Amino acid sequence: MSARGAKRPRRARGKLAPGAQARGLEASQVAVAIDSPEAMELASLVRAAGGAPIGAYHEPMSGRPLMLACLPLAAVQPTPFQRDLSPTHTKRLAEKIEETSAFLDPLIVVRGEDGKLWTPNGRHRLAAAKVLGLRQITALISPDETLAYRILALNTEKAHNLRDRSLEVIRMARSLAKRQKGATESALAAQFESPELLTLGVVYEHSSRFAGGAYSAFLKKVDRFSERPLTTSLREREDFAARLLEIDAQVKKIIAALQQRGFKSPYLRNYVVARINPVRFHKVKKGDTRPPMPLAQALTRMTAAARGFKLESVSNADLAWVAVGAATGSDG
Repeated sequence: MSARGAKRPRRARGKLAPGAQARGLEASQVAVAIDSPEAMELASLVRAAGGAPIGAYHEPMSGRPLMLACLPLAAVQPTPFQRDLSPTHTKRLAEKIEETSAFLDPLIVVRGEDGKLWTPNGRHRLAAAKVLGLRQITALISPDETLAYRILALNTEKAHNLRDRSLEVIRMARSLAKRQKGATESALAAQFESPELLTLGVVYEHSSRFAGGAYSAFLKKVDRFSERPLTTSLREREDFAARLLEIDAQVKKIIAALQQRGFKSPYLRNYVVARINPVRFHKVKKGDTRPPMPLAQALTRMTAAARGFKLESVSNADLAWVAVGAATGSDG
């Protein structure tokens, strides 16, 4: 067999690649005494909140000191830009904790604004603990305050839908615009995950029932992080969001007119949005970060296409193809 066709030796699962070095601390380096200088600040923070330190250690990967502690429920609050609380999920979570008679998953807690204690990933667990009437809650205290802005990576309680993710991202952006004046969108890209979430976040602030999924594929192709200061870029996104809502208002009129003509497909919105999408047939090449056209220009073309939409051009066969695309995950 040629070298080209030779099979590479398989690496056993959980084992390092050949030549790779193990990372992190040795077991003997992890333990930290609660009264040691490096844990003292965290211990003082816990005690000032009315809690009790349980133990401290160096996080095995980064080496930062962390503290496990008990905190009064009233001392902890969710970051102000987290998704809205789901009463249904809170109730279900409280029931499961009650069934197991154990609260086993500590909250991650950092110092937020004005010295308050924030949890970036525990809103529903915190609410469930209140439902159960718990006095204290276990928490993992970190000195890294930037964790408050890494919600999407940390939250494992309840899967984020597009609305949840978008609202959290825009709330983070508004908070960071105040805290880090002059910072650009692109410099904070890691916190925001994806640029279209910023635009959709503004839209959802104005219309919580907006069908963002229908426009997501369009925005992914043309929306990019701005090099402008966040305060400036957010004002620009307010304009983008307003234009997107105007387009959606026109789409709703088109859907109503098509329904009057007898079209009853659940994919009408996806079909109409795909038809007016100016970059519908543009294929994104791997590694290409340039949009096929600027978002402002794309919205202008989309608006014109919506206004000029011809109802008589729609057929049931077209809608059938949209249904097939939706079933296979195609973005049209």
